[in-house]
Amino acid sequence: MDIHGWQLWILAAIIGGALEMALPGFVVLWFAVGALVAALAAAIGLGINVQLTIFMLVSVALFAGSRTIFKKAFMRNASNMKTGVEAMVGQEALVTEALVDGHGGTVRINGELWSARSLGGGVAPGELVIVEQVEGLKLWVRRPAASLEVLPKQKKEGR
Repeated sequence: MDIHGWQLWILAAIIGGALEMALPGFVVLWFAVGALVAALAAAIGLGINVQLTIFMLVSVALFAGSRTIFKKAFMRNASNMKTGVEAMVGQEALVTEALVDGHGGTVRINGELWSARSLGGGVAPGELVIVEQVEGLKLWVRRPAASLEVLPKQKKEGR
């Protein structure tokens, strides 16, 4: 039994297609398509160097093109997802320990207790506040009806 180069490329394409179905990510498909194009090159009698070059060029071009096209088509309306501390800004928090002018208090947000300072005067326990800024491990908050204020400038000690 004589095995030809185009048959090996077809086998590589079949294996690539099977891997594409088994693995997430939509990546192996383009290498399978590159193997099919290389199989055509082998079938018409082109040398192994030309086949490998065609395989690499087609695979890389399809991979790069698909990433660009998919990102433009499917992610055009997507906004940057905020996570962690960055996601807290704008959320409501429940005051658990009174926020007194000049001294902090405690608020509960996402099930966690955080030190907080008020931007608009004292706030009693049980009131809802909005997180305006996160500074280290301290939240700057305001009452929902309060107007937005500028954070007080703090002098850095030791500098």
